[in-house]
Amino acid sequence: MTRYPRDFRGHGATPPDAAWPDNARIAVQFVVNYEEGGENCILHGDAASEAFLSEIVGAAPWPGQRHWNMESIYDYGARAGFWRLHRLFTNAGIRPTVYGVASALARAPEQVEAMQDAGWEIASHGLKWIDYKDHDAKTEAADMAEAIRLHTEVTGEAPRGWYCGRTSVNTVALAAETQAFAYISDTYDDDLPYWMDADRRAQLIIPYTLDCNDMRFATPQGFNSGDQFYAYLRDTFDALYAEGVEGAAKMMSVGLHCRLVGRPGRVQALKRFVEYIQGFEGVWTPRRIEIAEHWRAAHPPAARGLRPSALSKPDFITHFGGIFEHSPWIAERAYDLELGPAHDCAAGLHNALCRMFRSASRSERLGVLNAHPDLAGKLAAAKRLTAESTAEQASAGLDALTDAERAQFSDMNAAYVAKHGFPFIIAVKDHDKARILRAFEQRIANETPVEFTTACKQVERIARLRLEDMF
Repeated sequence: MTRYPRDFRGHGATPPDAAWPDNARIAVQFVVNYEEGGENCILHGDAASEAFLSEIVGAAPWPGQRHWNMESIYDYGARAGFWRLHRLFTNAGIRPTVYGVASALARAPEQVEAMQDAGWEIASHGLKWIDYKDHDAKTEAADMAEAIRLHTEVTGEAPRGWYCGRTSVNTVALAAETQAFAYISDTYDDDLPYWMDADRRAQLIIPYTLDCNDMRFATPQGFNSGDQFYAYLRDTFDALYAEGVEGAAKMMSVGLHCRLVGRPGRVQALKRFVEYIQGFEGVWTPRRIEIAEHWRAAHPPAARGLRPSALSKPDFITHFGGIFEHSPWIAERAYDLELGPAHDCAAGLHNALCRMFRSASRSERLGVLNAHPDLAGKLAAAKRLTAESTAEQASAGLDALTDAERAQFSDMNAAYVAKHGFPFIIAVKDHDKARILRAFEQRIANETPVEFTTACKQVERIARLRLEDMF
C-alpha cells in the first residue's frame, strides 16, 4: 500500500469565508521574528558562525570561528531595529505577534519587557535559530521541550503558538504531539487557517509566509529596495481585500526581522504599508493567537468524515466495491494506488476508481457493462436490482411505467443488446423518463465502438453520482 501524505485539496475550489470579527474583509497579521542572540555562533555552542538572512548575501559558515561582521549585523536588530519596529507598531496601534527564539529572548530582557508592555504576543520560534533538517526526531523533540521551558521561564508564560522556520520533516508532527500549542505556523500552504489531523487529534494550522517577508531583502532575486517591498505588500493586500469584499475573506501574513526591515532605508516601506491599509474599512490587524481563538470558535474542527485513504483494504472494498456495478475488482486495484488526502472526496476517489476502469482490458470493461441491468427490465420487475440501481431507476420514474412504456423499454433493450452486445447504460439521475427514451433511440443507431465508449463514460458518471451520495 502506498499513501501520499501531502494535502493538495485544502479548502478546495470554494474556501469558506473566514467570518472575521466585525465582518472584516481581511486579517493582516504582522510577525516580528526575534532571532538576534539565538543564531548560530560558537559563543552559543554551535560548530560554526551564522550564514543566513543578513546583509552578507551568500555568506558561508565559518567552522570553529566567530564571524564578527555577522554577529554585528544581528546585534543591530536587537540594539536598533527592534526599537524602530516597536515605535512604528505602537504608534499605529497594532499589536504584532513575535516569533521569539527562546535563547534570544533570554538575552534580551528589555526587549521582552517592551513586547509584553505593548501587549504583543510572544510565540515560540524554537530554542535556537538553527537548521533542524538533519536532526533526528528525538534530538529535535528535546530542543522543542527546552524551548517551551526556557520561553516560559523568561516570559512568565508558556507559548501558545509555534513556528520553527528552519524545520525538519518531523517538526510539525512533533509540535502537535506536545499538545502545547493553540496553533502551529510551520506551513506556507494557504491563505486561511485549517485543521490538521494529528494522530486523531485536530491541530490548528495558521500558515505563514515567505513572500510577504522582508527576508527577501537578503536573498538573491529578492527585494532590492523598500519600494519593491511596499509594492508587493500593497498588491497582495489589494488582491485579498477584493476577495473579502466578494465574500471570501482571507488572511495576510507579513514576516519581519529586526535586523532587516528595522534598517532606516527599509522601515519607511513598512510604515507606508501600515498607513495604506489603515485607509480601508474592514481591516483587522490581530495577533496570531486572536486568529486562532476566532477560528476555533467560528470554524471548529469538523467531525471525522469518510477518509478512503485511511481505510484498510477490506473496509475500502466494502465501502466502494459496488460503486462500479458488481465489479469489486476496480476498488481492489484502486486501493493499491498512491492514495492520499486528495482522494478523500468524491472527485478524488472517483478519479482513482476510473483510472483502474480505464486501464483495464476491453474484456474487463465489457464485463462491467454487462454487470449493469437492463433499464426497467426483468430484474427491476422482479425487484432484484442492487439498492443503488433501484434508487437510481426510481429517481427517473422507471419504477412506475405504464404497460405500454414497459413494453417499449423491453423492445428497445432487446434491440440494443442484439446490436451492441451489452445493455443500454445511462446515468438516469441526469435525465427524466422522456430524455432517457430519446437517448435510447439515438444511441441504438451508433456504431458499436462508439457506443462502447459512450457506455463506459456513462458507467463513470454513474460511479461519480454514487460517490457524491456517499460523501
